[in-house]
Amino acid sequence: MAEAHSAVAFSFTVTPDGVQAQVNHEAIKAVFYSGVHSWKKRIAQFKNRCHNHVYPAHPASWVFTVVILLALAMAGFDPYSMISTLQHWMPVFFEFEEQVNFVISVLVVATIAWVLSINIIKYILKMLLEYMSWMYEPRGKMSLRTKIWMGLVKVFSGRNPLLYSFQGSLPKMPVPPVAATIERYLKSVRPLNDDDNYNRLQKLAEEFRDGIANKLQRYLILKSWWATNYVSDWWEEYVYLRGRSPIMVNSNFYGVDAVLVHPTSIQAARAANGVYSMLQFRRSIDREELMPIMLSKTIPLCSSQYERLFNTTRVPGVETDRLVHFGDSKHIAVYHKGRYFKMYIHYKGRLLTAQEIEIMLQKILDDESEPVEGEEHLAALTAGDRVPWAKARLQYFAKGVNKSSLDAIEKAAFCLTLEDEAQDYDPNDHTALDRFGSALLHGKGYDRWFDKSFSLVVFSNGRIGFNAEHSWADAPIMAQLWEVTAATESHPRGSPKGNPYGEDGHCIGEVKIQPPNPIRLQWEISEQCCNIIENSLQVANNLLEDVDLHVLMHNAFGKGLMKRCKMSPDAYIQMGLQLAYFRDAGKFCLTYEASMTRLYREGRTETVRSCTVDSCNFVRAMCDKSKTKEEKKALLSKATDSHQQGYRDAMTGKGIDRHLFCLYVVSKYLGVDSPFLKEVLSEPWRLSTSQTPHQQTDKLDLVKYPQHISGGGGFGPVADDGYGVSYVVAGEDNIFFHISCKKSFSGTNSFKFGKRITQSLSDIKDLFDL
Repeated sequence: MAEAHSAVAFSFTVTPDGVQAQVNHEAIKAVFYSGVHSWKKRIAQFKNRCHNHVYPAHPASWVFTVVILLALAMAGFDPYSMISTLQHWMPVFFEFEEQVNFVISVLVVATIAWVLSINIIKYILKMLLEYMSWMYEPRGKMSLRTKIWMGLVKVFSGRNPLLYSFQGSLPKMPVPPVAATIERYLKSVRPLNDDDNYNRLQKLAEEFRDGIANKLQRYLILKSWWATNYVSDWWEEYVYLRGRSPIMVNSNFYGVDAVLVHPTSIQAARAANGVYSMLQFRRSIDREELMPIMLSKTIPLCSSQYERLFNTTRVPGVETDRLVHFGDSKHIAVYHKGRYFKMYIHYKGRLLTAQEIEIMLQKILDDESEPVEGEEHLAALTAGDRVPWAKARLQYFAKGVNKSSLDAIEKAAFCLTLEDEAQDYDPNDHTALDRFGSALLHGKGYDRWFDKSFSLVVFSNGRIGFNAEHSWADAPIMAQLWEVTAATESHPRGSPKGNPYGEDGHCIGEVKIQPPNPIRLQWEISEQCCNIIENSLQVANNLLEDVDLHVLMHNAFGKGLMKRCKMSPDAYIQMGLQLAYFRDAGKFCLTYEASMTRLYREGRTETVRSCTVDSCNFVRAMCDKSKTKEEKKALLSKATDSHQQGYRDAMTGKGIDRHLFCLYVVSKYLGVDSPFLKEVLSEPWRLSTSQTPHQQTDKLDLVKYPQHISGGGGFGPVADDGYGVSYVVAGEDNIFFHISCKKSFSGTNSFKFGKRITQSLSDIKDLFDL
């Protein structure tokens, strides 16, 4: 069995009396069960691949096609004489009886017809999914054309899709015309520049458009034909993996607990249920039992980002990092009080239950051993600059016991941190959530393995959260995992679906087997390596001490009131943020809002430029006492319409920033310089915003259990003199804002900006008689 780190299945010794062999039966069993598990997984993956290759048809439809064609052929039907031609040539290659030749010919023709039909259906579905006009229609008012289109999509989408069934039918992201992108760019920067600077930008844009733009565009179009997505691979490499600065705060993001409920205060129990729920989610991904996200229950989104949610790590390099995904992992890595443990989650051919996992976690909590030299702060390497970590990894962790222990962390399904401090929500202390968020964003700088795809963090009082690395996927994937995990705790005890905790707060259920003991990872860290770790920790400390984070729970009203204003909640909030920033800084700024492009295969994100001419006109009107309420409402309506248009453009491949980014990358490959592209990509985003999706699935019923609303999550500031604002519209009456900035810049203050947001949202509400 795998309780001992160095378990050996078979060993022998040679003595004067002969050869003596010893067999470790437990280890043999572990190897056997591991092999059975691997083969089961391979068979299931092969079965799913077959299903997905023929979807939206079903593999059984081949049998139906053969039977129909065989019946027709026996009745004399022979399309284009294909069957008779095959029968004629069959004896040349095979010596079969005439009836056998007939059956084989029918099988061949039926298979050809079946494959051809499947590809035609897939092509038709792909063509249908390229239609995006439905998104531009007013909510609740669907044109006849769109109704017909929606019906055809449902007809050609098949039934019971697996997670990746639609991947082959999703369209590729189109490359927009250069002239259209430049026109949208100039329109977006008009309110941020005076006439002289705008005219200068306009001249640069025109020189670019009439100069090298067409050459760069041709290369980009060529890439779009060849690659699955013309943006995503470059975005992952150049925006994330080639960055040499720390990923802690600068890249990683976090999520907090459902703060209005506290299912159990027992740390081991809460951690065990979280681990078990996440492993169940991993199983649903591996088996493709997880339903793909469908907009309006009809239009599929790309599912490719789920592939690297588990068993994934970021590996540092001197020039660029790389993402490594492992096919499977039967353990997780656990950090507690400066020690690392390897904890198996599969034992004797099955996934351990939450109760059995709780027993193992309690053993870690009860372990009083001390960390070895350098172990406690080891993860600071992942929090500091990338180059020192890459060099240290090659020099000190490439062989021996250090390599074995590092492999145990990097090859884990995910990391778990058992904190020895408590965090909680206190309605009478606004700083409580701030501390909660800060603990998840960066912790102490050494108690999170920031390179792992994500780390589950469980505090001593049973509160939970996560920290996620950003390069492998975007926030909606982690948000869905978090939502499903929270859903397991939303049902009251005694309900049909049950609650995972008993009256005593421990995980309920029967412990059927004694789980294996966690394995303490061993390290041999030299003094030179310790110095590098401490230097990285100093870099991390300087970074985290400069973060000013405020988590605001806005419960005066939520999306319920915003909808009564006949307004998109996102547009309402974005106008509130524009008003808040103007009141705070006395000027407008380039504003980033993340939008998804998963309507296309391997799509990730696009930028919505929320600061527009119309939003600025509305903000100025709100600050002008001479303007009437009706005038302000009219300007607000125009501003939200403009924002919605920008959001739709971003989702449908007509955004600005990803296109210009890819043109810039092409220019660098060709060795040509573009002053226009250089200036565009150097503009600072002083207000960077993102909405965390909520209720992506039907697992969490907030009508029945409104207290289980998610607290959302956040990220660090993007600009030294700006704000990072993440928000989640949680239920009908709550919005959580996660506001970050830097203490080193005197012009920003997260708590003060939170007050500005609250006031701005209230002032917009006052425009309506509600």
